[in-house]
Amino acid sequence: MQDRNHLASVKTTRQVKIIENGLIDIPMLQILQPDGMVHPDAEEPDITRDTAEKMLEVMQFIRILDERMVAAQRQGRISFYLASTGEEAAAVASAAALTNDDMIMSQYREQGALAWRGYKTEQFMNQMFSNEKDPNKGRQMPIHYGDKALNFMTISSPLGTQIPQASGYAYGQKMAGKKALTICYFGEGAASEGDFHAGLNMAAVLHCPVIFFCRNNGYAISTPAEEQFAGDGIASRGIGYGVKTIRVDGNDPLAVYAATRQAKEIALKEACPVLIEAMTYRLAAHSTSDDPSGYRSKDEEEKWRQKDPVLRLSEWLKSKEWFDAEAVEKRKTATRESVLAALKEAEKVPVNPIDDIVTDVYDHVPRHLNDQLQALKQHIARYPQAYPKTAGRIK
Repeated sequence: MQDRNHLASVKTTRQVKIIENGLIDIPMLQILQPDGMVHPDAEEPDITRDTAEKMLEVMQFIRILDERMVAAQRQGRISFYLASTGEEAAAVASAAALTNDDMIMSQYREQGALAWRGYKTEQFMNQMFSNEKDPNKGRQMPIHYGDKALNFMTISSPLGTQIPQASGYAYGQKMAGKKALTICYFGEGAASEGDFHAGLNMAAVLHCPVIFFCRNNGYAISTPAEEQFAGDGIASRGIGYGVKTIRVDGNDPLAVYAATRQAKEIALKEACPVLIEAMTYRLAAHSTSDDPSGYRSKDEEEKWRQKDPVLRLSEWLKSKEWFDAEAVEKRKTATRESVLAALKEAEKVPVNPIDDIVTDVYDHVPRHLNDQLQALKQHIARYPQAYPKTAGRIK
């Protein structure tokens, strides 16, 4: 019988050996230089023109959507929003490297991955306005999307919950014999949650075909990375858990695409997890509730604007003669118009009837909940001036 004692193969020493963080040197894959030109010693991934052009189109769409919805929140039209400005390549390019059979478990800044799958502008808007066309029926915060048809698991607010869930789902995919995997997105701040450690260890031990995709954007809301951990980023943790690991320039669309494709190939072929740490930067505020000027400088932000993934991909497309400037500008104009039109339409759609709070949960509503529902209706009817007209339709 094979000796499964892990100590059997451990090397021994007769002197105290201290392993320091600096002894682990994890490189970062980079294919495009900040100006969009390919590094002289880099190899472009096998990517078609259609895929590259769609990547740019989706990234530009998300940037326009973000700009419009942040403005809408400031106008009081929606309650909350999270922009992904500066991080579009991490979500879009990784999603482009997968197929629609692969499950996506997102954190809350991967609207680009959902748009890549075909989520429509109207669907984004209905969810953010929590109207009756929202499949979540207004029970989620704005930007907490989910779409079963697109294999995009509904987002949860608590950090890290999707990480062990991804391990479990990927284990199920393997047991069912599916040639598909799960990709799980999260920020480096979420990697401080216990779920991160439990999820990675579970995936490594059970050999789950899952890609853990960490967007290391430098800040967990207002906490900089150097105040979160002392180790070599998040990649070093993957190595510690026995997980194959890739570090990539998260603002380089080609590098993200290449890394994710290779990660998928490995995860399916070897039935194992792969951790990708995408080094990027959040140019926007953490959310519409955040003011980044209180914890970082304009000079710092400007340095990262020079690595803008949208401009980077645009310049590479130009070098390939795959860039039609006139067509791109027309598309951006059309996108702005369609986003604004969808926004105006969505805010006209009524919200779900207030009865749905209980009737859509219970087949037979318990008496105590029905009593509470009636009391709520009476309260709203008595103080209508205290509630917006969109607070809930009363049957």
